[in-house]
Amino acid sequence: MYLNDVHIVYYLVAGIIGMIVGQLVSWANERLPEYKSVISKDILTEYKIKFKPSYPLMLLTAGIYVTLIYTFGIKETIIANLDLIKFLLLTPMLLSAFIIDYKLQIIPNRLNLTIFEIGFVFAFLYGLSNVAITINMLLGMLAGGGIFLAITLLGGLFYGKEAMGFGDVKLMGALGLYFGLSNIIIITLVSFLIGAILSIILLATKMKKSDEYIPFGPFIVLATFISIYVPFEQIKTLLMQIFTLGMYKG
Repeated sequence: MYLNDVHIVYYLVAGIIGMIVGQLVSWANERLPEYKSVISKDILTEYKIKFKPSYPLMLLTAGIYVTLIYTFGIKETIIANLDLIKFLLLTPMLLSAFIIDYKLQIIPNRLNLTIFEIGFVFAFLYGLSNVAITINMLLGMLAGGGIFLAITLLGGLFYGKEAMGFGDVKLMGALGLYFGLSNIIIITLVSFLIGAILSIILLATKMKKSDEYIPFGPFIVLATFISIYVPFEQIKTLLMQIFTLGMYKG
């Protein structure tokens, strides 16, 4: 049985792997904020003593993995599957960034560095077939990190405090390696749009106070997942409609 030209077995395998990865994400979320190694020689002993299954996160990760297989399909060569592979690897790191930043208002340096390291590997692999893609990914890194760094510095200059955390700056720079120049700009715009809408909702429902810090990392993660699943042109058209108050004709 095939679904979107992919055999159903691939979806089952992706779901099982996703559940395992989801549990590892939950474990990493406990270790990273404490500056502890996620993989250590005593991991089995610590895991049995201190940790319980996180079924919602396991199911969420499994669902994302299955939908990634459906969205990108399975191609014949490794190079042709790079988009799928990089997003399968990026997903658990995005989920960690979302959860840790939401709970603790930090994005651990080790997490951002890992995203960077894997992103550079993919930039190299894409360059084996098309150097222009690698250049675009590097430009995305500069643009993503640069935009948020400028916002952070300007916030400090005009308001005397950071408008963005440096964890957000590093995260956006790292994500630029996965999405390239155009898409990282789209992610930036979508993240601010989501941030504005959700912040208004949180303040209106009094879930957050006006002087209470609202972490921006979760908005970046949501915008990133939207960019993974929704084609660039569709997002661009929607943003143009929003920012021009419906005057954009396409």
